[in-house]
Amino acid sequence: MLAALWAEDLQGIIGKDQTLPWHLPNDLKYFKEMTIGKTIVMGRTTFEGMGSRPLPNRQTIVLTRNPDYQAEGVTVMHSVDDVLAYAKTKEEPTMIIGGAVVFQDFLPYYDLLYRTVIEEKFSGDTYFPSLEWQDWELVSSIPGVTDEQNVYSHRFETYRRK
Repeated sequence: MLAALWAEDLQGIIGKDQTLPWHLPNDLKYFKEMTIGKTIVMGRTTFEGMGSRPLPNRQTIVLTRNPDYQAEGVTVMHSVDDVLAYAKTKEEPTMIIGGAVVFQDFLPYYDLLYRTVIEEKFSGDTYFPSLEWQDWELVSSIPGVTDEQNVYSHRFETYRRK
């Protein structure tokens, strides 16, 4: 099973200059809860933007076209097919976490979508790819708590492919 996990603003922006354009601790907590103990897949640029180190208590796959790329503590794969074959061996969903090119490459294969919608408009340079929303069923939409630490209204949505 394959799932995408991302946060976006009202314009579909997911990044700016290889980082998140917002600070939202609730979403970071959600990300951790959704990925702990699971396999996460990201592109090389996303991995390097996170400091080139794997996240604790997760199996990390870095997807790159560079056949010579190596990084400590991660599994390097070179094709969508490699990741799909690996995901079929797992009971838990394999979580695709970015960036935009990797999200795009896996669009036909997602079974689940986990999207955080931040009810603001930010400046950014990276967008989540367009989805055919009629192919997806909203399973849940849970409002996030807004407080001094989490100043942006947000919600956590789960979709299942129809």
